[in-house]
Amino acid sequence: MAEYDYDVLVIGAGPGGYVAAIRAAQLGLKTACAEGRETLGGTCLNVGCIPSKALLHGSELYDHAANGTMAGYGIKTGPVELDLEAMLAQKTDSVKSLTGGIEFLFKKNKVTWLKGYAAFEDAHTVTVAGQKVTAKNIVIATGSSVTPLPGVIVDNDAGVIVDSTGALSLKKVPDHLVVIGGGVIGLELGSVWRRLGAKVTVVEFLDQLLPGMDGDVRKEAAKIFKKQGLDLKLGTKVTGVAVDGGKATLTVEPSKGGEAATIEADCVLVAIGRRPHTDGLGLDKIGLAVNARGQIETDHDFATKVDGVWAIGDVVPGPMLAHKAEDEGIAVAENIAGLTGIVNHAVIPGVVYTAPEFAGVGLTEEAARELGEIKVSKFPMLANSRAKTNHEPDGFVKVIADAKTDRVLGVWAIASVAGTMIAEAALAMEFGATSEDIAYTCHAHPTHSEALKEAAMGVRGKAIHI
Repeated sequence: MAEYDYDVLVIGAGPGGYVAAIRAAQLGLKTACAEGRETLGGTCLNVGCIPSKALLHGSELYDHAANGTMAGYGIKTGPVELDLEAMLAQKTDSVKSLTGGIEFLFKKNKVTWLKGYAAFEDAHTVTVAGQKVTAKNIVIATGSSVTPLPGVIVDNDAGVIVDSTGALSLKKVPDHLVVIGGGVIGLELGSVWRRLGAKVTVVEFLDQLLPGMDGDVRKEAAKIFKKQGLDLKLGTKVTGVAVDGGKATLTVEPSKGGEAATIEADCVLVAIGRRPHTDGLGLDKIGLAVNARGQIETDHDFATKVDGVWAIGDVVPGPMLAHKAEDEGIAVAENIAGLTGIVNHAVIPGVVYTAPEFAGVGLTEEAARELGEIKVSKFPMLANSRAKTNHEPDGFVKVIADAKTDRVLGVWAIASVAGTMIAEAALAMEFGATSEDIAYTCHAHPTHSEALKEAAMGVRGKAIHI
């Protein structure tokens, strides 16, 4: 029997990779994790989920103070100034604390951090920083990278055309920021800089924002963001971006064809999505090909077609979400250890962390209707006592249930705390709950979550407060 350096070697220390490594070590497997960044945590902790939330929260506090919304609560403020350097510094502190926390967890669980990027030599051997390392099982968890826009060159250091990483560290508030892409990343970062004083224009190829979300949510999103001052150019494609003297000129035209126009900006954020990151892995050396979307195909257990090689997270099919990768990290470690690791991909919540937040889990109404007869109920946040008291009237909760069985197929929410509220819906769906189950579950009053209870009551025609 071959002797290996490790039982498990995880390539990549993002949310999927570091969780897989820790779980494998907890299960008694000798584990290493190869990561070439100077800090652990991958895109999510370093230049994604965590720093963007730090700026979203900070910019929201600034917006409340600077634009008079606190006056409605009897709070008078003097002149409000933005200290952008300090705001960016607190973002950096949050990242440093959390990435350092993972390093501590690695030490605590005896996970070896191999500092460097790994490339396959064969199915059980990789090279990391010039050293060959062997493992009985290798887990690919290399995540995703920004999708480039053909012909548009991102230069984050120059700060004129940036991607999501560059947009987290702009040295000054742009006078005019153009966001190419009306998805989650574009709207979150666009919201940050709009609150801090920039004029923000969002150019989206499709006719609505937030591709993949429920139709009612997408329609409402356009109304909410317009009200907040974002200039939305929907059904519009960018055909070119020219940079001259620290300014950018975008050429745009209708997606379906038509007359071209130009937009002047001093900063352009390219946020058209992300793509699986497999460059430099040497997959050809182990005979592993990617599919048409650049993803690595796996079976239900996250095993690839190459024996001993597994894959999780953004490099495999499914939504590119940190929490989906984390669940897959736990599952793959348990499968390697001979246990049963399962991820229910039908119940993966998604959240947009703007103000209000947009969240959903399960099927959209459009997808559910294609499968059969359904019942749908919406409850407005305007009728929720906590939202009303907090001056948060925007949004609704929507419950989609099977007409015959009453089983909940999908829940969608727009509310200040929709991201937290959606966890209850996900748990209910994981246990196969009916709308009646949610409706007859006592919810604390006054809370935003009562809107989910009322929406569930409405499926059977029994909502109280509308």
